[in-house]
Amino acid sequence: MAANLKQMMETANAAVPKITPAEAKTLIAKGGTLILDVRDGPEVQASGKVAGAVNISRGMLEFRADPDSPYHDKSFARDKTIIVYCASGGRSALSGKVLKEMGYPNVYNMGAFKDWAESGGAVEKG
Repeated sequence: MAANLKQMMETANAAVPKITPAEAKTLIAKGGTLILDVRDGPEVQASGKVAGAVNISRGMLEFRADPDSPYHDKSFARDKTIIVYCASGGRSALSGKVLKEMGYPNVYNMGAFKDWAESGGAVEKG
């Protein structure tokens, strides 16, 4: 049976805990955290990104996260806590679900970049 976007989002949101920027800051302070920006390059260039975040567009995520892929990004490790965000929270929820399916156990959806910026979180220009 084919799934529609609404169903996919419900499944992703049920699988990946949503956290606030304040909760993300607490996790980041503990160390061992990968902050993952899954927006496209032009979006990051226009607004900046969370300080220290790795930008991997949603379309390349599986290639970068898989250790067996020739495109693997060494920032990914299964023992890290991964905090994913995007422009509004949709891509980050879907990304988080994929990462969990790929064996990354500690994945959180911080939602929208603007929420981080508005909360006073550190931002660096893309």
